[in-house]
Amino acid sequence: MTSVFDQARAVGDAVLYEGYLLYPYRASARKNRVRWQWGVLMPPLYASEERGDYATSRTECLLEPRKHTSVHLTLRFLQAQERLVHDGHGFVDSVTVAGKDYTTWDEAVEHELNFVVPVAELLAQPVELPFSVPPAETRECVGDHCTLVRRSGELTGLLTARLDALDGPFGGTRLRLDLRNTSTWPSDGVRESALRRALLAAHVILAVDSGHFLSMLDPPEWAKPAVEACVNERVWPVLIGGSSRSGVMLASPIILYDDPSIAPESPGELFDGTEIDEILTLRTMALTDEEKRQARATDPRAAALLDRVDDLPQELLDRLHGTVRYLRSVTGEETDLRANPASPMNPVPWWDPGADSSVSPETDGVVVAGVRVAAGSRVRLHPNLRGADAQDMFLTGRVATVRAVLSDVDGTTHVAVTLDDDPGSDLQNAHGRFRYFSPDELEPT
Repeated sequence: MTSVFDQARAVGDAVLYEGYLLYPYRASARKNRVRWQWGVLMPPLYASEERGDYATSRTECLLEPRKHTSVHLTLRFLQAQERLVHDGHGFVDSVTVAGKDYTTWDEAVEHELNFVVPVAELLAQPVELPFSVPPAETRECVGDHCTLVRRSGELTGLLTARLDALDGPFGGTRLRLDLRNTSTWPSDGVRESALRRALLAAHVILAVDSGHFLSMLDPPEWAKPAVEACVNERVWPVLIGGSSRSGVMLASPIILYDDPSIAPESPGELFDGTEIDEILTLRTMALTDEEKRQARATDPRAAALLDRVDDLPQELLDRLHGTVRYLRSVTGEETDLRANPASPMNPVPWWDPGADSSVSPETDGVVVAGVRVAAGSRVRLHPNLRGADAQDMFLTGRVATVRAVLSDVDGTTHVAVTLDDDPGSDLQNAHGRFRYFSPDELEPT
């Protein structure tokens, strides 16, 4: 289970630092003035449903334990730590010492807490697991009587675990984890100061020494009613090391597929999972010397990122330029140019719609439940949550209008739609910005 747990930790690291610091990686950039977006559990005095700031999260998932199974819970989060600059006379925004800049900034401190609870205890009654992080202050002299003062406040919290046997003849249990920030906070109404008493990017790695968790995205048929009854708030459990069952699960504040992993081509963290590594790396390389100087003064992690990008060998950069994960085997010779649009003798590239005159997305159709569906048809969406965009779960039951029916080079049919209740659907249609579903995810209306 070690390699699977390491995989969960690697994905958890990406969750911890997603959005921690965004390009161009300097404190003065507007996008870096509003931080900590994922898995933020505020102190109760600041929490407000109206603002979308919460002090709690809940995870529910299905577990098939064995007689002597123990559940291992690894709670991980960041804590905001003030880094103040003192020039010998008082605190200042920044200072330059021996040609190096130092800037006032909030860094992050990683925390990891481990708990082990036997299943027998969890079945008897809920188990409360309190935790705390003591306040801390350190001083670092950087020369010329200048000092960096790092301060962090006390954090307290409570992780409550319980296990309930499922109804029915198939066995199995529902594991519930409630995570609560119980930290006190000298309320001043300022979100920035409240964040210093918050659990940031909080997530839990769940593991069992025997037995297994079931997929919440594609459970076995008997478990589907139990999965639908599960309540997950501000976190979503995904399997690690398997797509149907596994001994490790990650309760993530970011919606992921089952068995997520870090791309082996990525040379290191860029703090922005929505960017393409190659593009972001090239943009970082293009920063001016002054911009890089400001970024290095902002955060040690930004400095390490810039050093890595500046020293990135060409062969590693080349690896970022597109990677083919799977290849479809094609056999047989084709001599007809119309049947072989990839031929160098054919001036029309294979990916161009003009390569196949028999294809017309605006007029083509597909039969769904005995009904021909084409552009203009109205359908109800039933996304298949396995292998689809995880965000599509929020579209279940919504009505949409078909805009085109397309086929890819593998012969798979895709139906492009816009949502009927989306006020921007006309604009999306004009720009060709569609949502794509397979025919078996649609119901004619």
